[in-house]
Amino acid sequence: MKIKRNGSAKWQGGIKDGSGAISTGSGALHAYPYGFSSRFEGVPGTNPEELLGAAHAGCFTMALSLILGEAKLTAERMETTATVTLEQVEGGYAITAVHLKLEAKIPGADQATLERLAAQAKAGCPVSKLFNTEITLEATLVS
Repeated sequence: MKIKRNGSAKWQGGIKDGSGAISTGSGALHAYPYGFSSRFEGVPGTNPEELLGAAHAGCFTMALSLILGEAKLTAERMETTATVTLEQVEGGYAITAVHLKLEAKIPGADQATLERLAAQAKAGCPVSKLFNTEITLEATLVS
């Protein structure tokens, strides 16, 4: 089975004075603005790195839900943040790391089980496989 999803971007102008808009095929984002200032200067608006972070957090959390089910566990709540690091390197910019931070309430699980199953989800998540960078994980069982 092959599933295809799409996203698109439009851009007008130069790198600093220009502006763009990002859309998703589902319509979840439609012509959402982005630009140099929202990517590099902290101005409100989106940027490719936070979108990758959202995609990675969503993929990882869904993968973990599957793995928990296989272990006869069900999460009451999971919250994942993916922090994507963009830094200047020789020759331009690169995404150099992603840190996944998970807080989960999983009845019947202990910390060791969570760490083992979360590591499996991190390794098996399709978005994790996309990145050619260090991906770290911090998983905490909460009550």
